Amino acid sequence: MKRFSGRSIASVLYALAIYGFIFLPVVVLVLFSFQDGRFPIPPFKGFSLRWYEAVLADRRLMEALTNSLVVAILSSAMSVLLGFLAAYGIARFMLPAKGLQRGLLTAPLTVSYLIIGMGLLITFNWLGIPKSLLAAGIGHVVINMPLCFAIIYSQMGDHQANIERAARDLGAREWQVMTLITAPMLWPALFASFFLSMTFSWDEFIISFLLTRFDVTLPVEIWNLLRSGLNPKTNAVGSLVFGISVVLLLVLELVVFRKAKRS
Repeated sequence: MKRFSGRSIASVLYALAIYGFIFLPVVVLVLFSFQDGRFPIPPFKGFSLRWYEAVLADRRLMEALTNSLVVAILSSAMSVLLGFLAAYGIARFMLPAKGLQRGLLTAPLTVSYLIIGMGLLITFNWLGIPKSLLAAGIGHVVINMPLCFAIIYSQMGDHQANIERAARDLGAREWQVMTLITAPMLWPALFASFFLSMTFSWDEFIISFLLTRFDVTLPVEIWNLLRSGLNPKTNAVGSLVFGISVVLLLVLELVVFRKAKRS
C-alpha cells in the first residue's frame, strides 16, 4: 500500500487551499442564487428557481443580455480580423521599425482599462460620437485586438511562409494566399483569439460603463441592480454570466485546443 509523505500531503492541502480561495466566492454566489428567501445570506432556506424565473422575465436584463452577446460577437470578430491582418503584414512584409510597430500594437495590453476607457470617452466627445453600444464595441476592439494580434503572430512560422511562397509561385494572388492558405493554417489561433475576446468582452464592465448610456450591456445592468443592495436576483444574474463564461471556455478547450493537439 502506497504511503503518502508529508510533502505530498502538504502539496494536496496547498492545492485545495488555492482552489478554495479561487472558487469559494463563485460557489457561494451560485448556491444563494437558489435561495428561496429574499436575502442571500446564511442559513440556506430551501431550493428554488424563482429568482432565475424573475431574471428571465425581466425585460431590461434580457435586453442587456442581448446587447452583451451582440457586442461580444461583433467586436470579437472585428478584433480577430484586424489582429490577423496586422500579424500577417508584420510577419510577411519588410516594414520599417517592425519591432516598434509590434510593441505599439501590444502596448494596450499593459494599460489599465480605466485609462483606455477615459481616453476613448474624451476622444468620442471630441469627435461628436455619442455614448452607445457602438462606442462600447469600438472600445472592446481596442482592448481585444492586441491580444488577438499577439496570439496569431506567435503562430506564424517559417513553414507557413514556405507554403505561401509556393502558392504564389503557382499563380495565387495575395488575397487568395491570405484567405485560402494562411487563414486555414492558423484556424486554431483564430478561434482561440475569437473565444478569448468573447470571454473578455462578455465580462468587461469599465469601458461599457463609460461608453454606454441608455442601451447597456449586462455587467452594467448588474451594477445598476447592486446599487439597491444584494438579493438572490443579482446572484442569479451573476450565476448566468459565470455559466456562459464557462461554456465559452469549454468550447475553446474542446473545439480548438484538442484539435490543435491532434493535428
